[in-house]
Amino acid sequence: MQDVVPAHQILDFFRAGFAHTAWRLETRREYAADQATEEYQQFLKGIDPPRDEGGPWFSNAHAQTAAGKRIERVRLVDTPPSDGQRYLLATTPDNLAAGEDIRYLPRADAERLQLPAFDFWLFDSRVLARFNWDDASRRMELTDDPAAVVAACRARDAAWHYAIPYGQFTG
Repeated sequence: MQDVVPAHQILDFFRAGFAHTAWRLETRREYAADQATEEYQQFLKGIDPPRDEGGPWFSNAHAQTAAGKRIERVRLVDTPPSDGQRYLLATTPDNLAAGEDIRYLPRADAERLQLPAFDFWLFDSRVLARFNWDDASRRMELTDDPAAVVAACRARDAAWHYAIPYGQFTG
């Protein structure tokens, strides 16, 4: 299986793309999709992002987690955190309110663990979705190749073991 989900269909994929678990490794210091928003520009000026618990992503995540599915992430963070990482920290309470479990891992630990240097989602430990941020079409590239999936499962297990829950990380 090799499939592509264009950026404008990613939310639709999440509505039906997994049965039990969706797990993500976030490796980037900045995300262009965030940087392009007025909210992000205001954040850089010291204005806290408004709550967005009712937005499309959060409504879907709440419905998925209310149905018993797990959505988990590990976000790599630098010392000191980049502006993009600080922004994600500021918006994490919305994700948590929707039922996601988000943890943080210092980049130095990720390097020591030899985690991948790319973002991905792992669905039901069966499908790996790598983001392609490098071209204008932005998309998720899906594969169920056993070697790629097993490598992602190993990365997930190592990252999750050492990652720090949001409350501890910010406390």
